[in-house]
Amino acid sequence: MKRNTNQEKQKYRGACGFDLYYGELFSKRWEGLKKSLLTETRHASLTFPGCETYFMDPASICAALCLPLDESENVLDLCAAPGGKTLVVSANLAPESELKSNERSAERKKRLAKVVSESLPEDISKRIKVTCSDGATLCQRDDTRYGSILLDAPCSSERHVLNDEKYLSQWSPARLKSLAMEQWALVSSAWRLLNEGGFLLYATCALSPKENDEIISRLAKKFSNAEIQSKDFMENVFKKNLAGMESKKIAASVQAREEKESPTIEKIFQTAEPTEHGLQILPDSSNGYGPLFFSLVKKCVQNPDF
Repeated sequence: MKRNTNQEKQKYRGACGFDLYYGELFSKRWEGLKKSLLTETRHASLTFPGCETYFMDPASICAALCLPLDESENVLDLCAAPGGKTLVVSANLAPESELKSNERSAERKKRLAKVVSESLPEDISKRIKVTCSDGATLCQRDDTRYGSILLDAPCSSERHVLNDEKYLSQWSPARLKSLAMEQWALVSSAWRLLNEGGFLLYATCALSPKENDEIISRLAKKFSNAEIQSKDFMENVFKKNLAGMESKKIAASVQAREEKESPTIEKIFQTAEPTEHGLQILPDSSNGYGPLFFSLVKKCVQNPDF
């Protein structure tokens, strides 16, 4: 039995194991998806009036625009570096709201602070506090409760693995298990920092349900007041936030793959595919953007026990 277990582990190691694992996960779709993951990444440019342009995957813009902000005096971006999603969220902050943009790496926090300083106008950047702390334990140190939290969690990032021979040769499913543990710690911390009635937007650029839907399933199972929001609800939030961004003359232009194309953020959002608990933009069906999984969960008000 032990030998069979070892053989199973070896079966899923390295480039061949990676291909086998995701081939089983995506079936006949895998070859086309893998080909799209190996193509050059195309970006969107995000520009606030009078500020430096920031370049990011337009799928990430789609995800960040799904976070409701209307009732949120305090907003948190828990794993914020390099800073793109912080910029998107800040575009629709209410005038009296503040955003904490947190990163656990001191070096990446410096880059995050630079992005906030250079790519946002002062009237917005002055309401953003850039911090350096471990998000998984932040709930033990932060007394603030947030109405909206964005958690773009560290993940497998298969697109980067496929394009790096070193990482691909070292790949194994154990990496997914380790990351899922880290993601759960971050989600648990975020949930404790979230106000009742508030929203948690969870996102990764991973392909596997182990890092996506299964994390949300675990959250809903553990907390009875976790209410997973529908695709229609997320789309309505997306449209409202996109309109708010455009009304402020904040430009989000998508880099086309062909001259005849005219992709927009809204068109890319429409390519998002429903999963068990969220949406996922995949490069083989979005003309190269993503991958990006995102799910929105509301922390419902619990009735007191009588």
